[in-house]
Amino acid sequence: MKPKLTRAQKGTILEGVNLVVTLMVVLQLWLLTATMNAWLGGDTEVVWPAAAASFGCLAVNVWLMKKSFAPLRDQS
Repeated sequence: MKPKLTRAQKGTILEGVNLVVTLMVVLQLWLLTATMNAWLGGDTEVVWPAAAASFGCLAVNVWLMKKSFAPLRDQS
């Protein structure tokens, strides 16, 4: 059986998850800005790959949140 996480360890886990999620959201905002700039400039080839990349970032964020909060929920 795994030992219970201390409050400090839980805080460290949540801070790390928060940092990665924040970086992914900033990446999505940059992706949106670059895509809109290209689309308004007449380059429509980048729209669907950028949308796929954005949905990929969303999927990673959702997966990360589920995986990181599951152990914290089990041990509380």
